[in-house]
Amino acid sequence: MRKTRIAIGLGTAAALSAALIIPALPANAAGNTLVVNAASALRPVTHVASGGLYGVATATTPDASLLVPLHLNQMTQPAPGVQQLGNGATEPTGDALKVANTLTSVGAQQSIRMPDIYPNFPYKWVSWSDWLQKVDTMVDARLAAKSTTGINGWEIWNEPDGTWDTAKAGPYNDGWTRTYREIRSKDTVTPIIGPGTSIYNHDFMVSFLTQAKRDGTLPDVVVWHELSQGWAGIGDHIADYRAIERSLGISPRPISINEYAWTDQVDVPSAALHYISQFERYGVRDAERAYWYESGTMNGLLYNGAPTASYWMYKWYGAMTGNMVPVTASGDFDGIASLDSTRKIATVVAGGTYGDNSVRIDGLSGFGSSVRVSLAASGITGRQTNAAAPTPTTSTLPVVNGSVTVPITNQDSRASYQIVVTPTSGPTTAYQQTYEAENATVVNASRLSAASASNGGYVGRIDGSADMRSDSFVDFLVDVPTAGNYTLGIRYANGGTATATQGLAYNGGAFTNVSYPTTGSWGTFANSVTTPVTLKAGSNVIRLAKGSPNYAGGTGFAELDSITVTPR
Repeated sequence: MRKTRIAIGLGTAAALSAALIIPALPANAAGNTLVVNAASALRPVTHVASGGLYGVATATTPDASLLVPLHLNQMTQPAPGVQQLGNGATEPTGDALKVANTLTSVGAQQSIRMPDIYPNFPYKWVSWSDWLQKVDTMVDARLAAKSTTGINGWEIWNEPDGTWDTAKAGPYNDGWTRTYREIRSKDTVTPIIGPGTSIYNHDFMVSFLTQAKRDGTLPDVVVWHELSQGWAGIGDHIADYRAIERSLGISPRPISINEYAWTDQVDVPSAALHYISQFERYGVRDAERAYWYESGTMNGLLYNGAPTASYWMYKWYGAMTGNMVPVTASGDFDGIASLDSTRKIATVVAGGTYGDNSVRIDGLSGFGSSVRVSLAASGITGRQTNAAAPTPTTSTLPVVNGSVTVPITNQDSRASYQIVVTPTSGPTTAYQQTYEAENATVVNASRLSAASASNGGYVGRIDGSADMRSDSFVDFLVDVPTAGNYTLGIRYANGGTATATQGLAYNGGAFTNVSYPTTGSWGTFANSVTTPVTLKAGSNVIRLAKGSPNYAGGTGFAELDSITVTPR
């Protein structure tokens, strides 16, 4: 993270003027053709790259209602007691503990960037006694926050390849080990993440991991930044890192890219989309937009509390459900795609080239001989101009041998484009009623796969109930059109010999127990239980927990496949 204010910027630009016309019959599209394979699944939709560094400034900035549609996955926030005055701020912002409840309410988890306890960037080292005292203070503050969940990482240092003071503090690898052990003397549970380099550096990574393995201080999550090097090398960086793991005999670690996109890219929808496409394609756990300018704006998605053009691209990303499916780029034309097989919705977000191009979606099963196609564009405004929600155009196109081709005319290379394909009658339900557990916020549990699970995935190992750091639960973000009484159906498996229980709470209310009779085996889903719930119009958070603050803890074990929410 480079928190010195940078003069380079996009400024404002004219709104997108590209025509969005879908002809009644598809023309032979010129230019590039992006290909989507809807018949294959990459992984469950988790909105890998929906997140930011210092994206939230306070518990109310930005407004949570603007965050919900983004389906935030992971945030990086500064340490408790943050002293940083980054990017023109007049007072420190973003304290992880102060914003934790807001992030939990919108489905996000967060890691804590520890060196931002210092007031300056680059950080000004004082002494080891000063640093370790700061570490103790930060860890103690987190441990005292007994009702705070969703903190899933201590980031020991930020960009040590440029900010670690070797002359005063000694070699970074030694400093990592010393700090790691200090954290673990107080907190043996919360994951530790690193090294957090400003770029991917093979030699640095080999040296770091070699010593960390020797010292017994390997990170639980491996972190680096993808900024000035652009998006083209991300796949190679990930492959190189995995090769290092294998060569050193280290078990695979989740990868977090907790800063992405350079200053001239972060506010260009198609450029940010190119990063997202790489992260989804190559399977990182999470990625966060870099903090170049103001905090509390989701890194330029919001200006004066309202969306910029980039926001709408991330909102389209946030609306994806089901499974991510493979996308084959055509030159600079790239994107991401998902398939919700339950509601029969295929979604593509694409961009990066100009002129007349097309998107071909293969493997459409059960959509019929023709489909309804919606096409929308989000242009480029920069970070200091608001943009209204794009207005889509719709048309009906034929499906030929399981494929539909959608032309995009007069494409702007900086813009992003959303294509939504459904049967001509529309999705199977007017609004989403089934929510897959593997698409939800999964805390201290595992996303797994099974043929008997709807959508092929489920959540298991929901086992933790010791305290707020190890509690296991699944949070479902559920949106309903009207306030009222609903029936919650829970599809589960219980391979034990006795009835299991979990806690159910919604919108921060009191917990009640849900009972799961035995189903005879694990990973096999044919049983459901139902219970009444009362929901508000719009967004609701439904938690199913083995352990959670304000809940005594469940009994036995149960795996979760999906929930359904239907009116009573």
